[in-house]
Amino acid sequence: MAHKILVIDDSNVIRNMVRDMLPKGNFEVLEAKDGVQGLNLIKQERPNLIMLDFLLPKMSGWEVFQNIQLQPALQAIPLVLMSGRKEEVTEKLQEPFEYFEFVQKPFDQAQLITAIKTAMAKAKRRPPAGVAPVAAAPAAASAVTTAPSSNADIQALNAKIASMQAEIDGMKKQMGQILNFIKQRMK
Repeated sequence: MAHKILVIDDSNVIRNMVRDMLPKGNFEVLEAKDGVQGLNLIKQERPNLIMLDFLLPKMSGWEVFQNIQLQPALQAIPLVLMSGRKEEVTEKLQEPFEYFEFVQKPFDQAQLITAIKTAMAKAKRRPPAGVAPVAAAPAAASAVTTAPSSNADIQALNAKIASMQAEIDGMKKQMGQILNFIKQRMK
């Protein structure tokens, strides 16, 4: 039985390159040229692996990634994020990448195969859907006991979350800039 690999990339060259680099006969390669088409194919086809470009038309790779993370059945699918600029990915997702793999474009066959194997290994390490990490259990329990009592409370909490997320995103960006600066100085 062939493994289904979904390649979501707006570049026909990249989609064909991935198809050509995979061992013949072992894989059925599905293709999507934008994020919306890619997310639809993920839901319809349930591929064995997803290769996702981070910059896509209609729906970005970041938005596709977020949609995958919201659905436990999709989280279990091994994922390889692709981008020509790693800093675009690390602005949104902090390293080390625990449950997916990243490959920088352009890549060769060895890098592709390694990324696929690593993504599959990382996906196996992911806790089953619905199983919260041990460290998060006390926070979840306290959230239940202090549930908001009105729409105003919920809106206030959502505003606070949005503010905190914006602050976190800003800090990640600053950290990335600091790391890039240090890397440049070390050369």
